Amino acid sequence: MKKISEILGYAPIDIHSHIDHGVLGDRTDYIEEWETNVHFCTREFVKTEYDNVGIEIGAMSTYSSVARNDTVFEENIYLNKLLDDEPRFRQWAVVNPDREETFAQAEELLKDSRVLGIKIHPSNHGYDIMKKGDEIFSFADSLGATVLMHPIEERSMPVFANRYPNMRLIIAHLADEKFVDAMLGAKHGNIYADTSGGASSKNNVVEYAVSRVGAERILFGTDTYSTAFQTGRIAFARISDGDKFRILRGNALALFPKAFE
Repeated sequence: MKKISEILGYAPIDIHSHIDHGVLGDRTDYIEEWETNVHFCTREFVKTEYDNVGIEIGAMSTYSSVARNDTVFEENIYLNKLLDDEPRFRQWAVVNPDREETFAQAEELLKDSRVLGIKIHPSNHGYDIMKKGDEIFSFADSLGATVLMHPIEERSMPVFANRYPNMRLIIAHLADEKFVDAMLGAKHGNIYADTSGGASSKNNVVEYAVSRVGAERILFGTDTYSTAFQTGRIAFARISDGDKFRILRGNALALFPKAFE
Protein backbone atom coordinates (compact mmCIF):
# COMPACT_ATOMS: atom_id res chain seq x y z
CA MET A 1 0.00 0.00 0.00
CA LYS A 2 1.31 3.43 -0.90
CA LYS A 3 2.07 5.96 1.79
CA ILE A 4 0.12 9.20 1.71
CA SER A 5 3.39 11.01 1.05
CA GLU A 6 3.81 8.89 -2.10
CA ILE A 7 0.29 9.68 -3.24
CA LEU A 8 0.72 13.41 -2.61
CA GLY A 9 4.29 13.66 -3.88
CA TYR A 10 5.56 15.34 -0.70
CA ALA A 11 5.96 14.49 2.98
CA PRO A 12 3.78 16.17 5.62
CA ILE A 13 5.30 18.00 8.58
CA ASP A 14 3.58 17.44 11.93
CA ILE A 15 3.80 20.65 13.96
CA HIS A 16 1.99 19.30 17.05
CA SER A 17 2.89 16.00 18.64
CA HIS A 18 3.95 14.51 22.00
CA ILE A 19 5.97 11.62 23.33
CA ASP A 20 5.90 9.47 26.47
CA HIS A 21 9.09 8.24 28.06
CA GLY A 22 8.20 6.57 31.32
CA VAL A 23 7.86 9.45 33.78
CA LEU A 24 5.04 10.91 35.87
CA GLY A 25 2.56 12.70 33.65
CA ASP A 26 3.00 10.37 30.69
CA ARG A 27 -0.09 9.25 28.85
CA THR A 28 -0.01 5.92 30.65
CA ASP A 29 0.21 7.67 34.01
CA TYR A 30 -2.70 10.09 33.95
CA ILE A 31 -5.35 8.52 31.72
CA GLU A 32 -7.76 5.85 32.90
CA GLU A 33 -6.13 2.47 33.44
CA TRP A 34 -8.29 0.74 30.85
CA GLU A 35 -6.97 3.12 28.18
CA THR A 36 -3.29 2.51 28.70
CA ASN A 37 -3.09 -0.07 25.93
CA VAL A 38 -5.02 1.94 23.36
CA HIS A 39 -3.57 5.45 23.51
CA PHE A 40 0.12 5.82 24.14
CA CYS A 41 2.93 7.46 22.21
CA THR A 42 6.43 6.34 22.98
CA ARG A 43 9.31 7.70 20.95
CA GLU A 44 9.54 4.54 18.86
CA PHE A 45 5.78 4.38 18.33
CA VAL A 46 5.66 7.92 17.00
CA LYS A 47 8.48 7.22 14.55
CA THR A 48 6.76 4.04 13.37
CA GLU A 49 3.53 5.94 12.81
CA TYR A 50 5.42 8.58 10.84
CA ASP A 51 7.00 5.87 8.70
CA ASN A 52 3.63 4.25 8.01
CA VAL A 53 2.15 7.32 6.34
CA GLY A 54 5.29 9.20 5.30
CA ILE A 55 5.46 12.11 7.76
CA GLU A 56 8.91 13.64 7.51
CA ILE A 57 9.31 15.60 10.75
CA GLY A 58 7.38 16.15 13.97
CA ALA A 59 7.53 19.02 16.46
CA MET A 60 6.63 18.04 19.98
CA SER A 61 6.67 18.40 23.71
CA THR A 62 6.54 15.55 26.20
CA TYR A 63 3.18 14.62 27.68
CA SER A 64 4.56 15.10 31.16
CA SER A 65 5.57 18.70 30.45
CA VAL A 66 2.03 19.69 29.50
CA ALA A 67 0.22 17.41 31.95
CA ARG A 68 2.00 18.42 35.16
CA ASN A 69 3.27 21.61 36.78
CA ASP A 70 6.29 20.12 38.49
CA THR A 71 8.11 18.53 35.54
CA VAL A 72 8.11 21.31 32.93
CA PHE A 73 11.68 22.54 33.35
CA GLU A 74 13.21 19.08 33.49
CA GLU A 75 11.15 17.79 30.56
CA ASN A 76 12.23 20.70 28.36
CA ILE A 77 15.84 19.73 29.05
CA TYR A 78 15.17 16.06 28.36
CA LEU A 79 13.55 16.71 25.00
CA ASN A 80 16.17 19.18 23.84
CA LYS A 81 18.92 16.64 24.49
CA LEU A 82 16.88 13.98 22.69
CA LEU A 83 16.94 16.04 19.49
CA ASP A 84 20.58 15.12 19.00
CA ASP A 85 19.55 11.47 18.64
CA GLU A 86 16.33 12.09 16.72
CA PRO A 87 16.91 14.17 13.56
CA ARG A 88 13.22 13.88 12.65
CA PHE A 89 12.09 15.53 15.89
CA ARG A 90 11.71 19.23 16.66
CA GLN A 91 10.70 20.85 19.95
CA TRP A 92 8.24 23.23 21.53
CA ALA A 93 9.62 24.82 24.71
CA VAL A 94 6.87 24.55 27.30
CA VAL A 95 6.32 27.63 29.46
CA ASN A 96 4.28 27.63 32.63
CA PRO A 97 3.81 31.17 33.99
CA ASP A 98 3.58 29.77 37.52
CA ARG A 99 7.13 28.47 37.12
CA GLU A 100 9.10 31.64 36.47
CA GLU A 101 12.27 29.77 35.53
CA THR A 102 10.62 28.39 32.41
CA PHE A 103 10.66 31.84 30.78
CA ALA A 104 14.43 32.19 30.90
CA GLN A 105 14.76 28.55 29.90
CA ALA A 106 12.54 29.04 26.85
CA GLU A 107 14.51 32.12 25.80
CA GLU A 108 17.68 30.06 25.86
CA LEU A 109 16.10 27.08 24.08
CA LEU A 110 14.78 29.32 21.31
CA LYS A 111 18.38 30.00 20.29
CA ASP A 112 18.33 26.41 18.98
CA SER A 113 16.88 26.43 15.46
CA ARG A 114 15.26 23.05 16.18
CA VAL A 115 12.94 24.71 18.74
CA LEU A 116 9.91 26.12 16.94
CA GLY A 117 8.52 28.27 19.73
CA ILE A 118 6.67 28.26 23.04
CA LYS A 119 4.01 25.75 24.08
CA ILE A 120 1.40 26.66 26.71
CA HIS A 121 -1.35 24.55 28.23
CA PRO A 122 -3.49 26.71 30.54
CA SER A 123 -6.03 23.95 31.18
CA ASN A 124 -3.62 21.32 32.46
CA HIS A 125 -1.32 23.79 34.21
CA GLY A 126 -4.29 25.39 35.94
CA TYR A 127 -4.03 29.11 35.24
CA ASP A 128 -6.36 31.70 33.73
CA ILE A 129 -5.06 32.70 30.30
CA MET A 130 -6.95 35.99 30.46
CA LYS A 131 -4.98 36.91 33.60
CA LYS A 132 -1.65 35.46 32.52
CA GLY A 133 -1.91 36.28 28.81
CA ASP A 134 -0.07 39.61 28.92
CA GLU A 135 2.86 38.02 30.74
CA ILE A 136 3.13 35.16 28.25
CA PHE A 137 2.39 36.97 25.01
CA SER A 138 4.50 40.05 25.77
CA PHE A 139 7.40 37.68 26.43
CA ALA A 140 6.81 35.96 23.08
CA ASP A 141 6.46 39.34 21.38
CA SER A 142 9.83 40.49 22.73
CA LEU A 143 11.43 37.43 21.12
CA GLY A 144 9.38 37.45 17.93
CA ALA A 145 8.34 33.93 18.91
CA THR A 146 5.47 31.65 17.98
CA VAL A 147 3.17 30.32 20.71
CA LEU A 148 1.29 27.02 20.37
CA MET A 149 -1.68 27.10 22.75
CA HIS A 150 -4.14 24.46 23.86
CA PRO A 151 -7.53 25.97 22.97
CA ILE A 152 -9.29 28.07 25.57
CA GLU A 153 -11.00 31.46 25.33
CA GLU A 154 -10.46 31.31 21.56
CA ARG A 155 -12.60 34.32 20.70
CA SER A 156 -10.67 36.44 23.21
CA MET A 157 -7.26 35.70 21.72
CA PRO A 158 -7.34 38.60 19.19
CA VAL A 159 -7.08 40.92 22.21
CA PHE A 160 -3.55 39.62 22.77
CA ALA A 161 -2.65 39.06 19.12
CA ASN A 162 -3.52 42.66 18.31
CA ARG A 163 -1.65 43.97 21.33
CA TYR A 164 1.49 41.96 20.53
CA PRO A 165 1.94 41.93 16.74
CA ASN A 166 5.48 40.49 16.82
CA MET A 167 4.32 37.16 18.19
CA ARG A 168 2.37 34.49 16.32
CA LEU A 169 -0.25 32.37 18.04
CA ILE A 170 -1.28 28.91 16.87
CA ILE A 171 -4.46 27.71 18.55
CA ALA A 172 -4.38 23.91 18.57
CA HIS A 173 -7.15 21.45 17.70
CA LEU A 174 -9.23 23.29 15.09
CA ALA A 175 -12.78 22.45 16.10
CA ASP A 176 -15.41 25.05 15.22
CA GLU A 177 -16.32 28.64 14.36
CA LYS A 178 -14.56 30.03 17.45
CA PHE A 179 -11.19 29.29 15.86
CA VAL A 180 -12.19 30.98 12.63
CA ASP A 181 -13.51 34.01 14.52
CA ALA A 182 -10.19 34.27 16.35
CA MET A 183 -8.18 34.15 13.14
CA LEU A 184 -10.42 36.72 11.49
CA GLY A 185 -10.16 38.98 14.53
CA ALA A 186 -6.37 39.18 14.40
CA LYS A 187 -5.77 42.43 12.53
CA HIS A 188 -2.10 41.58 12.01
CA GLY A 189 -2.89 38.12 10.66
CA ASN A 190 -0.94 36.52 13.48
CA ILE A 191 -3.42 33.92 14.73
CA TYR A 192 -3.28 30.43 13.20
CA ALA A 193 -4.86 27.06 13.96
CA ASP A 194 -3.63 23.50 13.73
CA THR A 195 -5.66 20.45 12.72
CA SER A 196 -4.43 18.09 15.43
CA GLY A 197 -6.73 16.00 17.59
CA GLY A 198 -10.10 14.42 17.07
CA ALA A 199 -12.07 17.61 16.39
CA SER A 200 -10.92 17.75 12.76
CA SER A 201 -13.08 14.67 12.12
CA LYS A 202 -16.10 16.98 11.99
CA ASN A 203 -17.50 16.86 8.47
CA ASN A 204 -16.82 20.43 7.40
CA VAL A 205 -14.55 22.06 9.95
CA VAL A 206 -11.39 22.07 7.81
CA GLU A 207 -13.23 23.09 4.67
CA TYR A 208 -15.13 25.84 6.51
CA ALA A 209 -11.95 27.29 7.97
CA VAL A 210 -10.23 27.31 4.57
CA SER A 211 -13.25 28.99 2.96
CA ARG A 212 -13.30 31.76 5.58
CA VAL A 213 -9.64 32.35 6.37
CA GLY A 214 -7.67 30.63 3.63
CA ALA A 215 -5.29 27.72 4.02
CA GLU A 216 -2.27 29.93 4.76
CA ARG A 217 -3.08 30.09 8.47
CA ILE A 218 -3.85 26.42 9.06
CA LEU A 219 -1.13 23.92 9.92
CA PHE A 220 -1.11 20.14 10.11
CA GLY A 221 -0.69 18.37 13.43
CA THR A 222 -1.51 14.98 14.92
CA ASP A 223 -1.37 15.40 18.71
CA THR A 224 -0.45 11.67 18.51
CA TYR A 225 -3.92 10.71 17.39
CA SER A 226 -3.80 8.21 14.52
CA THR A 227 -1.49 9.57 11.83
CA ALA A 228 -3.47 7.63 9.24
CA PHE A 229 -6.60 9.51 10.17
CA GLN A 230 -4.90 12.87 10.61
CA THR A 231 -3.08 12.86 7.27
CA GLY A 232 -6.03 11.34 5.45
CA ARG A 233 -8.35 14.02 6.80
CA ILE A 234 -6.33 16.68 4.99
CA ALA A 235 -5.23 14.64 1.97
CA PHE A 236 -8.86 13.87 1.09
CA ALA A 237 -10.44 17.12 2.26
CA ARG A 238 -12.72 19.03 -0.10
CA ILE A 239 -10.12 21.72 -0.74
CA SER A 240 -7.68 22.38 -3.56
CA ASP A 241 -4.42 20.48 -3.94
CA GLY A 242 -2.56 23.73 -3.32
CA ASP A 243 -4.40 24.24 -0.04
CA LYS A 244 -3.64 20.66 1.00
CA PHE A 245 0.06 21.28 0.39
CA ARG A 246 -0.02 24.51 2.40
CA ILE A 247 -1.64 22.81 5.38
CA LEU A 248 0.38 19.60 5.29
CA ARG A 249 3.80 21.10 4.57
CA GLY A 250 4.08 24.53 3.00
CA ASN A 251 2.95 26.64 5.93
CA ALA A 252 5.36 24.93 8.31
CA LEU A 253 8.23 25.64 5.94
CA ALA A 254 7.14 29.27 5.57
CA LEU A 255 6.71 29.91 9.32
CA PHE A 256 9.75 27.97 10.52
CA PRO A 257 12.29 27.94 7.68
CA LYS A 258 15.33 27.45 9.91
CA ALA A 259 13.75 24.57 11.83
CA PHE A 260 13.23 22.51 8.69
CA GLU A 261 16.38 23.24 6.70
